[in-house]
Amino acid sequence: MQQSPIIILGIESSCDDTSAAIIKEGKILANIVANQDVHEAYGGVVPELASRAHQQNIIPVVNEAIKKAGISKEQISAVAFTNGPGLLGSLLVGSSFAKAFALGMNIPLIEVNHMHGHILAHFIEEKDGSKNQPNFPFLCLTVSGGHTQIVKVSDYFKMEVIGETIDDAAGEAFDKVSKMLSLPYPGGPVLDKKAQLGDPNKFKFTHPKVPGLNYSFSGLKTSVLYFLKKEIKINPNFINENLNDICASVQKTIVDVLMIELKKAITETGIKNIAIAGGVSANSELRKRLASFSSNHNVFVPKFEYCTDNAAMIAITGYYKFIEQEFTDQRITPNARMKV
Repeated sequence: MQQSPIIILGIESSCDDTSAAIIKEGKILANIVANQDVHEAYGGVVPELASRAHQQNIIPVVNEAIKKAGISKEQISAVAFTNGPGLLGSLLVGSSFAKAFALGMNIPLIEVNHMHGHILAHFIEEKDGSKNQPNFPFLCLTVSGGHTQIVKVSDYFKMEVIGETIDDAAGEAFDKVSKMLSLPYPGGPVLDKKAQLGDPNKFKFTHPKVPGLNYSFSGLKTSVLYFLKKEIKINPNFINENLNDICASVQKTIVDVLMIELKKAITETGIKNIAIAGGVSANSELRKRLASFSSNHNVFVPKFEYCTDNAAMIAITGYYKFIEQEFTDQRITPNARMKV
């Protein structure tokens, strides 16, 4: 008797993107993401508005993913969902839907750590069979709006955080500086585009000194703020006249800080396989710096659609958990501060 293929429905709702994906035996069949424009007017994510939008989006997004994958819901082997970290209200929408779907279809339920998903996004196989998967062990620099970590990955489920931010994340630094410069939301990608037109050496900002392999970005945000206030007093049009150079200089500083600690981690561990993950891994300067490593290291950079929040990364993690029979039950509750 031929065994049915493993087909995983992934649900991601940790922040302001509602996403559903279908993965069959490790291969992506569909990855649907619904963005929330409602937050643009506020310059940042409003948690209550995010959870309400998830409620409106979750069923259409899941339905579209199943339809695009060309399967029926009866063929789904298990449903995997983000259980944390993230916004509690947003997580509740995704987890509640996943629990109801699993209960209704009488299939297993799999909880996934959002950051774990970002790392395992590297193991997604494309429809045409192409893949670019790192060998174990590898170091993964996970950089997002809420997290900045260096993770030693020894196996699909054996991970150790060897360095992390002691205060703010790199993505938050990008977003806060973007707000200082009155760039539209979301500011990080806009700052990146402006930076590509500027001189990264025009303005200098200090690098924080933190013990070990850890990071700190709160001081950088403060130094940029004081720098701008000082220059605006001298020239009220300073930002408009120097916007591209400011963006380029700030971006260079943030990426410099990220790379300094990553290089130290490579030296200390001797690991030559290097990967990046998380929303900030879509940053052009970071990707360019990592690419320059390729002559001496094996570098793995995810496709853009797997950098930002997406359900494909949740589904692939669910796939490997399914193989290990790592299931949860209906008593599971979201954990907004879940650790890797």
